[in-house]
Amino acid sequence: MKTRISGILLHITSLPSAFGHGDLGPQAYRFADWLVAARQRLWQVLPLTPVSGLSDYSPYSSSSAFAGNPLLISPERLVDQGLLSPEDLPAPRSFADSGRVELDEAARGKEALLDAAWQSFSCIGHDQGFSRFCQNQGHWLDDFALFESLSRSFGTADWSAWPPEYRDRHPGALERARRELGESIDRIKFAQYLFFEQWLALKRYCNARRLRLFGDIPIYVSYESCDVWAHRQLFKLDPEGRPTGVAGVPPDYFSSTGQLWGNPLFDWERMSHDGFSWWQSRIEHNLELFDLLRIDHFRGLVSYWEVPSGELSAVNGSWVQAPFENLFRTLSQRFPCLPLVAEDLGEITADVREAMLRTDLPGMKVLLFAFGEDDPWHIFLPHSYTENCVAYTGTHDTNTARGWFEEETDGQMRQRLSKYLGRSPGPEDIPWELIRLGMGSVAQVMVTPMQDLLALPAWARMNTPGHAQGNWRWQLQSEQLNERLARRLAELTRTFGRV
Repeated sequence: MKTRISGILLHITSLPSAFGHGDLGPQAYRFADWLVAARQRLWQVLPLTPVSGLSDYSPYSSSSAFAGNPLLISPERLVDQGLLSPEDLPAPRSFADSGRVELDEAARGKEALLDAAWQSFSCIGHDQGFSRFCQNQGHWLDDFALFESLSRSFGTADWSAWPPEYRDRHPGALERARRELGESIDRIKFAQYLFFEQWLALKRYCNARRLRLFGDIPIYVSYESCDVWAHRQLFKLDPEGRPTGVAGVPPDYFSSTGQLWGNPLFDWERMSHDGFSWWQSRIEHNLELFDLLRIDHFRGLVSYWEVPSGELSAVNGSWVQAPFENLFRTLSQRFPCLPLVAEDLGEITADVREAMLRTDLPGMKVLLFAFGEDDPWHIFLPHSYTENCVAYTGTHDTNTARGWFEEETDGQMRQRLSKYLGRSPGPEDIPWELIRLGMGSVAQVMVTPMQDLLALPAWARMNTPGHAQGNWRWQLQSEQLNERLARRLAELTRTFGRV
């Protein structure tokens, strides 16, 4: 991150689509071309791992830290490959005239298309590309496909509720399941093959145009995941396989009772015994998919908030140290010049700041957080930035810039904002005023959520922390991606030397 650049945050599901939420098809390539025309160098997305309706399709709650989300597979590209015929595709329709999608309906439609593609593939016969993929990715793919097949067979991904021989991974039971569920396992592997083939093709397209892909790694994994089932020894679990403590954060900007995420916690001592091999594999895997990686909740690698199992909120937790120095040293030896960004929002203590300084990791600066206090040296005010950071108007967890101004600011905050800007703009002007502040700062990287480029109000926010339902629904409309907006952004980008 030694080059002064800027980019846009837009998750793949938010791309325009006639098949529900966005995917890796023509609209993804169109958006990449639009970014290039707007002189942007970075496209940031949310995690691409599998999602479920049980967690309201949150990309931060997944059954695997390695697998891809099959719902992002493009039907049009399956037609190009001869796995679907044009007649297999549903009639074009808009799922999102209002800018919000119905994810359940979109998921059902995509699963039906993937079933049809699998039937075509089965008739053709497995090709060498599929066989190579299964062999190269077997270190995670075999367990993932078996886990997904068993979850469907038993009607739950809660592996602690499975019969003991499957819960505890008895070799004979697993071998029997591989025989009995063979077609299901192959079908799941096939969907992963399609996802990674399509994603890497998009990455090559972007990289050829000097556009880098910026990924996101959630620090924790879900309890109901292949990772915990297959690697129980790496997590803080009791003899029955249940978490002894769970992850969360103490009360903060987003919630007065903190956030109780419920993820199992890493057993860092056990992880250190084999050189953090699971983390090494995870980073290596993601570096193949992305050019830059954000570690979500980075502070949990330094010290984490452990909440005893059974608590109803995160209030009664405590800080526990993690072996960050050893972990980062190991990763740096394996992957020189790690392209990492630390998500350092929330309650950041001295030990986290010191760890970032020692390792020279860039953090995040969010403009929506800059005006809540009357402090001319607030760390989120642009004049206090250092070069080694990523500036944002807002994130996927905040309101839109316009929604923040209209719904979350009081008279004093607006007065401080007006003094800083030197004028008193209206709500529809606030997003671009903040974009200009970030672009003009010394931050090496400036990222703007697409909703702020469009000056959209609060209904377009991507996620509301602490609200389990109704998130991840915003979708860009095709006509909003126009040349006028690209020219405006390109001009601002040139003005502040980010081309």
